[in-house]
Amino acid sequence: MTEAGLDAAAEAGPCVPVTPPHGRLRQRVGEHAVDLRPLRIPDFRRMLLGQGTAFIGSMLTQVAVPVEVWDITHSSLDVGLVGFAGLIPIVIFGLYGGAIADAVDRRVLNLISSIGVWMVTLGLFVQTVLNVNSVALLLVLVVLQSAAFAIASSARGAVIPRIVPEELVAAANTLNFTVGNVGQVVGPLIAGVLVDLHHGFSYAYGIDALLFTAALYASFRLPPIPPDGTHEKVSMRMVGEGLRFIAVRPVLVMSFLVDIAAMVLAMPRSLFPAVGDERFHGLVGPLYAAIAIGALIAGVSSGWIGRVRRQGRALVVAIVGWGGAVALSGLAHQLWLCVLLLAVAGAADLVSAVYRQTILQTYAPDEMRGRMQGVFVAVVAGGPRLGDVRAGATASVTSTQFSWVAGGIACMAVVAVAGYLVRPFWRYDASRVGADVLETA
Repeated sequence: MTEAGLDAAAEAGPCVPVTPPHGRLRQRVGEHAVDLRPLRIPDFRRMLLGQGTAFIGSMLTQVAVPVEVWDITHSSLDVGLVGFAGLIPIVIFGLYGGAIADAVDRRVLNLISSIGVWMVTLGLFVQTVLNVNSVALLLVLVVLQSAAFAIASSARGAVIPRIVPEELVAAANTLNFTVGNVGQVVGPLIAGVLVDLHHGFSYAYGIDALLFTAALYASFRLPPIPPDGTHEKVSMRMVGEGLRFIAVRPVLVMSFLVDIAAMVLAMPRSLFPAVGDERFHGLVGPLYAAIAIGALIAGVSSGWIGRVRRQGRALVVAIVGWGGAVALSGLAHQLWLCVLLLAVAGAADLVSAVYRQTILQTYAPDEMRGRMQGVFVAVVAGGPRLGDVRAGATASVTSTQFSWVAGGIACMAVVAVAGYLVRPFWRYDASRVGADVLETA
C-alpha cells in the first residue's frame, strides 16, 4: 500500500477492513451460491444422493408412460387421464400416509413404501416387454405406483426436519429440489431418445428399476426415526386433526391454495406430446426437461432464498412469474424459445417450492409433520396431475395453444388477487414463526 493509502487508512480508524476486489466478488458469489452445509450430515447426504439417483430413473417412467399412451391412442385427453389416474391415490394415500408417518418409525415406512414403488416399476417393464398395449393396464399401474409414492414421500418429507437442524431446513429443501431437478433435466432428455428406439419403453422402465435401488439403499441406511409417542395407533381421526390444524391457519391454507392454482391452471405437461408432434417434429424430451433446467439453474444460485423473511409475498411473486412464463411459452413456435421460457417458469417454480415446503416444515410441530407432509404430497403431486386433466380436456374442445396460454394467464390473475387479499399470508414473516401461528384472516 502507498504512503497516501496508509494515511487514509489511519484516518479512517484502526478497525476498517480493506477487502480486495476479488475478495468482494468471492463474497458475493458465496452469498448467492447454494448452501451446502446440510451435506455435512451423513444421513441427509446419503438420502439426497440416493433419491437424486432414483429420481433420474423415475423421470424416465414419468415421460415414458404418457408417451406410450399417446403412441397407442394419439389422444391428449387419454394422456391427461394418466394424470387423473395418479391423482386419487396420491390424495388418499398422501393424507393417510402422513398420519402413518406420525405414528410409526418413519425409516421403516419409507423403506416399505419405496419397495412398493420399485415393484410397480418392474410391472411397467414386464407389460412393455410382453407388448400388451393396454391403456387400462397402464392406468392401473399408475394408480398403484402413485399410492406407494405418496406414502414414501410423506415419510421422507417428515424425515428431513428430524435429521437436519431447523436453521438448515430451507437449505436442505433447496438441495433436495435442486438434485431432483437434475433428474428432471437428465431423465427426460434420456427418455426422449429412448422412446424413439425399438423397445424404448422397456429400456426406460428397466433403467428406472435399476436406478431406484439407490433410494432403497439410502432408506435402509437411515437411523430409526420413531414417533414422538403422542399417537399410539393410526386412525382417520389423525387425518382430521391434521386438516383442522391447517384450516385455522391462513398461512398454511394459502401456501397450499396458491400451489393448486399454479399446477391446475398452468401446468402444460399433458400437452407436450401433441405440441411436440405439431410444432417440433416429434421432439418431446426438451419440453419435459425445460422446466427442470430452469429450476436447476435457480437451485445452484439459491443462497439468497433462505434470507428472505417475507416468504408469503415472495411465494406469490414467484407463482405469478411461473404463470406468465408458461403463458408466453405457449405462444412460441421455435423449440429453443419454448424451452427458454419454460426454463424461466421452472426457476420461479423452484423458488415457490422451497418456500412452500419450508413454511410447512417450520410452522408445524414435529408430531404434526407427517400429516403436514401428507397434505403437501397430495397437493404438490396431485395438483400437476389434475392440471394434466384440465389441460388435456380443454385442448380437446379448443386447441392446444389456447389450453396452454389461457391456463398461464388464469394462474397469474388468481394467485395475485388471492395472495394479496389474504393479509396474514401476504404479511407472513419467517422470522416470527411460532410467535403467533394462530392468527386468523
